[in-house]
Amino acid sequence: MATKESFAIIGCGRAGAAFARALSAAGYTPSGFASRSLSSARQVSDIAGYQGANVSTLPWEVTGEADIVLLTTPDDVIRHTAEEMAVHAGMKEGAAVLHCSGALSSTELVSLADAGFQTGSIHPLQSFGVAPSGKNPFEGIMMGIEGEREAVERARIMAETLGGTPFQIDTAGKMIYHAAAVVASNYLVTLMKSAMDLLGASGVDPEKGFAILKPLIMGTLGNIESSGAVDALTGPIVRGDTAIVRAHVATIRRDAPQMLALYHLLGKHTVEIASERGSISDETRRELLSVLSG
Repeated sequence: MATKESFAIIGCGRAGAAFARALSAAGYTPSGFASRSLSSARQVSDIAGYQGANVSTLPWEVTGEADIVLLTTPDDVIRHTAEEMAVHAGMKEGAAVLHCSGALSSTELVSLADAGFQTGSIHPLQSFGVAPSGKNPFEGIMMGIEGEREAVERARIMAETLGGTPFQIDTAGKMIYHAAAVVASNYLVTLMKSAMDLLGASGVDPEKGFAILKPLIMGTLGNIESSGAVDALTGPIVRGDTAIVRAHVATIRRDAPQMLALYHLLGKHTVEIASERGSISDETRRELLSVLSG
């Protein structure tokens, strides 16, 4: 099925270009490209090896031959674009429409669903940089999918054909799924920066901070993978070592006060993980929370 289906791309930025290249290489047939910039649409059509005439700034002018329409536009125009497409028609019967937002659900496409098309979303759990020519950016990537049954099935086939691993999200849970991704990626950067700042406050050369912490970081990630987040927890809180936590708080307050609020917050959440694991008593839990309430 996948190698015989045709696709159109609406929104020809980095994500659109990545999908266009990879889908064509995987055997899908390009059938149309639209973007606010005609030059961008033409560029992505060239990337896909498309030789046809369906290249435009108007989505409904390029979707007539597509079995699957991918909306890779910015999030804030997905709903409006779908509404315009529904008004102008121009899609073949039985077409599926998938948008690629990580935060928004398929309900953004309600106007197209009401018009009788299958709607869903497919979100590669990664960011799109400028990939080396010929490299498949979807290989080995987790891809979140949700929406109507047929759209989800076609998204699943697409993800697997691209070399990714699809997993299904509840439509109502799409935004919290995105929040989880932000915590895992963006806030991990913040956490690592904070750890390197604290290390710098100890007198370590800031340029060596990540190299020093990297084995610890990678070992922790390996423990989470093998044992789960709760059982991977180590350190003074899971041991119930209130004296060390109290000393941390006093030292951070003195040497890196800008980091104290974050240490308090993360510590409180870590106490709850230790409590869930059953490694600390109720009394120790209360003592730790008192120390971390500052």
